[in-house]
Amino acid sequence: MVLRNHSAITDFILLGLSDDPRVQPLFFMLFLAIYLLTIMGNLMMLLLIRADSHLHTSMYFFLSHLSFLDLCISSVTVPKLLENLLSKTKTISVRSCLAQGFFVFLTAGTEGLLLSVMAYDRYAAICHPLHYGQIMSKQLCMKLVWGVWSLGFLDALINILLTLNLVFCDTPIIHHFSCELPTILALSCSDISRNITVFLCFSFFHALATLLLIFISYSCIISTILNISSTSGRSKAFSTCSSHLTAVSLFFGSGFLRYLIPTSGSPLELIFSVQYSVITPMWNPLIYSLKNNDVKAALKRTLGKHLQHIRD
Repeated sequence: MVLRNHSAITDFILLGLSDDPRVQPLFFMLFLAIYLLTIMGNLMMLLLIRADSHLHTSMYFFLSHLSFLDLCISSVTVPKLLENLLSKTKTISVRSCLAQGFFVFLTAGTEGLLLSVMAYDRYAAICHPLHYGQIMSKQLCMKLVWGVWSLGFLDALINILLTLNLVFCDTPIIHHFSCELPTILALSCSDISRNITVFLCFSFFHALATLLLIFISYSCIISTILNISSTSGRSKAFSTCSSHLTAVSLFFGSGFLRYLIPTSGSPLELIFSVQYSVITPMWNPLIYSLKNNDVKAALKRTLGKHLQHIRD
C-alpha cells in the first residue's frame, strides 16, 4: 500500500564515492584508467579467442562470454560514476535508475551462473580428460550459455518488474555510485515486503545453485588431483583451474559480502560494490592471460602474424 501523505519523486541523487571536490578529480582519473584497461583487456580476449583456432574450445568459448559480461557490467556502472565525479548535479531519473538496476542484476547474476558452468567445464577436463570433447560438445556448450543468459534475464526481469509499481518519496538520496536493487527498494515509501521476499528467494536459489555446482565440481577436481602420482602432473592439473578459482574468489567473495551487509551506504558496502562491478572485470582478462600458457601462446602467434604482415 502506498502512503498517500508523501509526494512521489521522479529523480534520485547519486552521491557516488565522495563529495570532497579535492578527491573527485583523483577518483575520476583512477576509475577512467580502470575502465579503459577493462575495455582493452576484455576486447583483447574476445578478439584473440575469435582469431586463434587453438582457442576454439569449450573453456575459451565460456571465457569469451565472461569477457563480454565483464564489458557489460563495467559499462553499466562506470560511465555514470565518471559523469557524477565531474558533475555538480548528480541526479538520475527513476526510470534510468531502474534500467541500470536491471542491467546490473542481469550481468552480475549471469556472470555468477557462468562461473559455475565454467567450474563444470574444468571438472570434465580434469576428471574425464579422455572424454572431455564428447562431454563438452558444442551443442551442450551452446545450451548451457543460453540457459545461463535466460535464467539471468528472467531473474532480473521479475525483480525489476515488481519495482515498477513502487512510489519513491521523501529524501531521494542514494548513498552509492550505482543503482543496485536493495538500494532502490530502501528508498520506496510503498509496501516492499513482496519485493524483498521475491528478491531473497531468487537470490537464495541463485546462490545455492551456483555455489553447489562449483563446490561439487571442485570437490571432484581436488580428489582427482590428489590421486595423481606425479608432482608435475598434479601441478599441471591444478594450473588448468587456478585462473578460474581466482576469478570465482574475487567475484563471489565481494558480491556475497556486498549483499550480506545491510544497505546503508557505508564505506565497506561501497568497497565491495566497486570490487565486484569495477575491479573484477578489469582483473579477469589479466588473470586468464598472465596465468594461462595457451592465451600467452595465442597472443604471441597473433602478434607474430601482424608483424609479418607489416614487414611484407
